[in-house]
Amino acid sequence: MYSPKDISFIEDIVSKSVRRYTDPPPSCRSDARSNIYLVTSPRPQPSTIAVDDTRSVSALTLIPPSASACFVFAHGAGAGMTHPFMEAMATGLGEVGIGTLRFQFPYMEARSRRPDPPALCHATVRAAVAEATRVSRGLPLIAGGRSFGGRMTSQAQAKSPLPGVLGLAFLGFPLHPAKKPSDERAEHLSDVAIPLLFLQGDRDELAEMSALQPLVERLGPRATLKVIPSANHSYRVPARTGRSEAQILLELVQALHDWTRNLIARS
Repeated sequence: MYSPKDISFIEDIVSKSVRRYTDPPPSCRSDARSNIYLVTSPRPQPSTIAVDDTRSVSALTLIPPSASACFVFAHGAGAGMTHPFMEAMATGLGEVGIGTLRFQFPYMEARSRRPDPPALCHATVRAAVAEATRVSRGLPLIAGGRSFGGRMTSQAQAKSPLPGVLGLAFLGFPLHPAKKPSDERAEHLSDVAIPLLFLQGDRDELAEMSALQPLVERLGPRATLKVIPSANHSYRVPARTGRSEAQILLELVQALHDWTRNLIARS
């Protein structure tokens, strides 16, 4: 969990998230001191997504008027869609023109600590993608998420392509258990044909570079690895680096924005 100091850092950077434009897009206000424009993002809108006849989950959608894409954003294993990191990323992405749809897995909705069976997680991802298609009204879709949520999304994509999804983005892909380097958890990625973005710290104990980099190379041109120097699985960095949690968050937002923009341009 993030400490109060961490949360303060994140909230600060979210309030200052910016996007540069050659020409200002609609629904933006200019900073008179520069060519930076702040996107006026709406508040997240709550909704309920039906997973099957007996299960439904909560969701939060934030799509700014100037959005160029929508990210179907799954949470990690131990914290739900309202965790400060999830909130901060969604707000930061909104400020650079990427909408988000966050959602709960059923076990998190039920306040259980035990993750659902993979098949139920996959069904939940599919339901969330369908909801994003409905509410985003034609925006290009990307999907993925934080740690466990990203892996469940990629497994769903490997079994059968998620309709309308152009690429998958992983915020800390959990490649292996801590101190047990392996790439067995990523074998299914060979069945994913769309572009993949890995946002990983080079001190990530769940994805050591000695295992992750060869995997990315084997996956070929469709896989992109963005390394966050000195960051662990939670994107924390040692104090000696002089980098704050806020700066790391902004780096993640910028990397995801740039990759998404290039992905859309190639589509």
